[in-house]
Amino acid sequence: MSAVPGDIDTDAGPPMTVPLRHFVVALSFLVAGVAVGWAAGRRGHLAQVHLLVAGWVCLTVMGAMTQFVPVWSGVALHSRRLAALQLPLAATGFAGLACGFLLDVPVLLPVAGVVAVAGVWTFVYNVGRTLATAQRDVTTTHFAVALGWFLALTVLGLALALDHATGVLADVGLVRARLSMAHATVAVFGAVLTTVAGALAQLAPMFTQTDATRLDSALKRFEAVGYHVGVAALATGRLVGAPALARVGGVLVAAGLGAVAAVLAGRLYRARVEWNPMLRRYAVVAVAVLCWAPLAALAWLRDPLAYATLFGHPATGALLLVGIVGFVVAGTLYHVVPFIVWVHRYSDRLGFESVPTIEDLYDGRVSAADGIAMALAGGLAVAHEAGVAPPAAAVGAGVLAFVGAVLLAANLTGVVVVHGPRSLPELAGGRVGADSSDR
Repeated sequence: MSAVPGDIDTDAGPPMTVPLRHFVVALSFLVAGVAVGWAAGRRGHLAQVHLLVAGWVCLTVMGAMTQFVPVWSGVALHSRRLAALQLPLAATGFAGLACGFLLDVPVLLPVAGVVAVAGVWTFVYNVGRTLATAQRDVTTTHFAVALGWFLALTVLGLALALDHATGVLADVGLVRARLSMAHATVAVFGAVLTTVAGALAQLAPMFTQTDATRLDSALKRFEAVGYHVGVAALATGRLVGAPALARVGGVLVAAGLGAVAAVLAGRLYRARVEWNPMLRRYAVVAVAVLCWAPLAALAWLRDPLAYATLFGHPATGALLLVGIVGFVVAGTLYHVVPFIVWVHRYSDRLGFESVPTIEDLYDGRVSAADGIAMALAGGLAVAHEAGVAPPAAAVGAGVLAFVGAVLLAANLTGVVVVHGPRSLPELAGGRVGADSSDR
C-alpha cells in the first residue's frame, strides 16, 4: 500500500467531510470549466479561467491546506466552523464571477467578488491562525507566504470586478491591463504555485521515501528565497509598468520553479516505492517545468509586460496551466481523497480484518485513462499555441480535456460514494457546524 506516515495527527484536522466537500465541489468546477471552454470558445475565456483556476484549483488548495496544515504540524485547526463556512462563500462567489463573465452581466461581478472575498479571507484567517501556532519549516513558510498572495489576489480581483461594472479604474488613473496581469501573476505564481512548492517539499520525500542530497538542499535554499522575491518583483513590475523589475522577477520565478522541478525529478528517479497515479503525474510536472522554465526566462527577458508572455513563452501557456498546475493538482487529489477516506473508514480496522489499500479505493484503469487524455490535450494545446498544429488541434484538445476531466471527477467521486460514510447529496448539502466536534 502507499506509504502512510506514522507521525501525523489526523485528529488535529477538521472532520473528514470538510475537505471532501471542497474536493467534490472543486471537481464539479473542473468539469464545468472544461465544458465552457469547449462550448463557448474565446467568448467564454474569462469564465473558464475563473471556473478552473479559482473554482477547481483554489478550492482544492483551500481544502487541502485546511486538512493538512494541522495534520502536518500537529496543532489543532483554529476553527472547524470557519473551515466549513469558507466553502459555500468561496464557491458561490467563484460561480457568480464565472456567470457574470459568461452571460456578460458586469453588475454581477462586484457582488460575486465580495462573496468570494469573504470565503477566501475566512480561509486565510483560519489557516493563518493555525499556522501561527505551528513550528516553522519550509512547508509552513511557503503556506504562510501563499496566504498573503491569496489576500493580494482577492484585492486585485475585486478592483477588477468593480472596474468591469463601473469603469472606476479609469477615474483613478489605473490601467486595467496592468492590474489584470498583476492579478493573474499573483493568482498562478503566488497563491497556487507557492502552495505547490511548499506541499512538494513535504510530499516528495514522504511518498518517494528518499533522502535529500546536497544538491537538493542547495536548490531548496535558493528557491525558498529567490522564488518569493521573484513573484513579488514580477507582479509589482507588471502592476506599475516597470520592465526591469519584472525581468528580474521573471528570471527568479523561472529559476525557482526549475529548482523545485529538479529536486522533484531527482527524488522520483531515486524513489524506493511502487509508482502510483500521484507519482506518475508528478513526473509529468517535473518534465513540464524543466521544459517551461528556460523558455519562460527568455520570454520574460525580452518583454515581461506583454500579455502574450503572461505565463512565460507564448507557446507554453498550456504547458504551465495543464502540464504543471493541472497535473500537480490531479496527482495530489489522487492521493489526498483516497487517503482521507481510507484513514477515517479503514485505519482502525487494520490488523483486525482485511482492508483495502489506498490504491484499491479508485479504479487504476480510469486513472491511467484520464492521465493520458489530459496529457494528450495539453500536448495538442501546446502544439496549437506553437503554430505547428492546425486549428482543429484546439478542438481536439478541448474534447480530450473534457473526457479527462469527467474521468478524473468520476473516479475520485466514486471513492467518496462507495467508501465514504455519507452519500454524495448528504456530503454536498452538509450544514455549517454539523460535523462532530465542531467549535
